[in-house]
Amino acid sequence: MAETLVVLPTYNEIESLQNVLGRIRQSVPQADVLIVDDSSPDGTGELADRLAVGDVGISVLHRAKKEGLGRAYLAGFAHALQHGYRFVVEIDADGSHDPADLPAMLLQAAHADLVIGSRWVTGGSVRNWPWMRQAISRSGNAYARAMLRSRICDITAGYRVYRAEALRSLNLDSVSSDGYCFQVELAFRLEKAGKRVEEYPITFIERAAGRSKMHPGIVAEALYRVTVWGLFGLK
Repeated sequence: MAETLVVLPTYNEIESLQNVLGRIRQSVPQADVLIVDDSSPDGTGELADRLAVGDVGISVLHRAKKEGLGRAYLAGFAHALQHGYRFVVEIDADGSHDPADLPAMLLQAAHADLVIGSRWVTGGSVRNWPWMRQAISRSGNAYARAMLRSRICDITAGYRVYRAEALRSLNLDSVSSDGYCFQVELAFRLEKAGKRVEEYPITFIERAAGRSKMHPGIVAEALYRVTVWGLFGLK
């Protein structure tokens, strides 16, 4: 059985899914891939089923409705822990994360509990982002670091490799946040528990197809929850 499970959440990613999946299979052919589709109305789930035919390394988890990125990843984590994988990967289905970085990130995860593909460390960068998006990301990370007294430069990043045993050590049932905030919460819980969190410089490329899932509510949730955690701690 493969040691690594790549969790690929999808919602209306029909334009990018096949390309991203092909690049994942090329970069880490030894890994399994779990596509978690939240009943995409554009047919992404049906495309995922077709792509999984004939490739035992690809499976599809169909969820009844759209419940957000955090819930999709938690479903993927549960699958990984149930089936005994050693490493669990988070990666976006829109092409913004380059699967070519995965071999190096997995190598780094051999001695770290969480490896974050970071835009804001030396060597990291973003492409095709307007200045407003960059400002929101930089200021959001700075605020989270200050409030949570964290050493992580890109705590909101969604390109990650977790050691399964580190995820198993957390009470994942208590995680209730989503979006940016889900990423912040998971990294903060591991850092607070004394786990080893490292960052790997990546180039983040804005999606070329489909629509961004970012909206003001996600930013507001992150601001509220980070403030509460900073003042009162995590439950």
